[in-house]
Amino acid sequence: MHEPSPDPRPAPPTTLGSVDRHALVPSLGVRPAGDGVDVAVLASHATAVELCLVDVVDPALPAQDPARYRERRVPLAGPAYGVWHAHVPGVRPGQRYGFRVHGPWEPAAGLRHNPAKLLVDPYARGLVGELVDDPAIRGQVGDDPYGPPDPRDSLPFVPHSVVVAEPAGTLAPRPRVPWRDTVVYEAHVRGLTQRLEALPEHLRGTYAGVAHPVTIEHLRSLGVTTVELLPVHANVPEPHLLASGRTNYWGYSTLGFFAPHAAYATRAAQDAGPAAVLDEVRGMVHLLHEAGIEVLLDVVHNHTCEGGADGYHLSWRGLDNAGYYLHDGGTPARLADVTGTGNSLDFRRPAVVRAALDSLRYWAEVVGVDGFRFDLAVTLGRGATGFDPDHSFLVALQTDPVLCGLKLVAEPWDVGPGGWRTGQFPPPLAEWNDRFRDAARQFWL
Repeated sequence: MHEPSPDPRPAPPTTLGSVDRHALVPSLGVRPAGDGVDVAVLASHATAVELCLVDVVDPALPAQDPARYRERRVPLAGPAYGVWHAHVPGVRPGQRYGFRVHGPWEPAAGLRHNPAKLLVDPYARGLVGELVDDPAIRGQVGDDPYGPPDPRDSLPFVPHSVVVAEPAGTLAPRPRVPWRDTVVYEAHVRGLTQRLEALPEHLRGTYAGVAHPVTIEHLRSLGVTTVELLPVHANVPEPHLLASGRTNYWGYSTLGFFAPHAAYATRAAQDAGPAAVLDEVRGMVHLLHEAGIEVLLDVVHNHTCEGGADGYHLSWRGLDNAGYYLHDGGTPARLADVTGTGNSLDFRRPAVVRAALDSLRYWAEVVGVDGFRFDLAVTLGRGATGFDPDHSFLVALQTDPVLCGLKLVAEPWDVGPGGWRTGQFPPPLAEWNDRFRDAARQFWL
């Protein structure tokens, strides 16, 4: 249910004149500011974009019942350099929201705008709700990716973005273990502590459990200096898993590059909301740092959870499919899959590079992590002619004052043409050495 929607026709074009360019290209996302929030979202091919404020009006109803929710739609101004924006008074942290995007539905041209779908903010700091296997979570009718747009409202079946204020409090200083002394322990947040009997049961499988003294002592006993956590970005199961009632244990199917995966938080933090989940993650990093242990994150910036063209319509696909995803340049437009997941983010696009760098800085500055391991890193360095060691993203990692001093590790391959690039990533990137890994495993086996 929602209040009447405003006229979806585009606002009058913005004229540059003498206006400050930075005012026209604001920080993306929905952030508390003054008496409300500042809103900015990239949708460069859209004709209109609405911020949708979602309230739960009857918590007793099932999550998939539309009557559970009330929706208020606020039109955004723009576009300015492809960005739609507004200041919306009266919106506070904890508010659920999403975007609805109007524009052409021309799949053959790579354009997939469908305002019936509530879209996750790519810059959301928190998400709530589960993804439900319902036809409404796809943009088109049926399995034909070039079919007509599906008119069903997806709001009850998709996660909702949540406004989260910047957390307060300082973190313990980074241990800054020299590379020569580093012993990396690759771990899954849930798997590391789920069966650790000495750990209190309510902390097993959680961020808080990773930083408990029992876990820290276990890591120290092994000589570990650095924990590399498998993906903790918010993620959802792939379509074939969702349809069969299963989940993606490993987490390599990202829905939010800024939001922590809430299912790894304690029940108390989940019940308190995304701000509490973020606090638990930051608390984990803080306590590990106090114990002298670094934290690296395994990050999946090469693709998203939306799958192939017949997959989910949850965020990037509905906002700017032609701008975010790598296409083959043919007609009809087809996704170019160099990751084996059905889609690949297009790192030829400045907006994609910006989004990845913004996410990395957020996790480094706000959450305090010590570095990143880049899944299928060749995709992140693909330019117009293939992998380029001087790609803008890789140059940014060398020059960005926040990131260049962190531990950065590339998985030096993907599944696309010329995808095996071991030894070709520039400093400060280290690389996974799969031959050493496999030889060491064979020795121990």
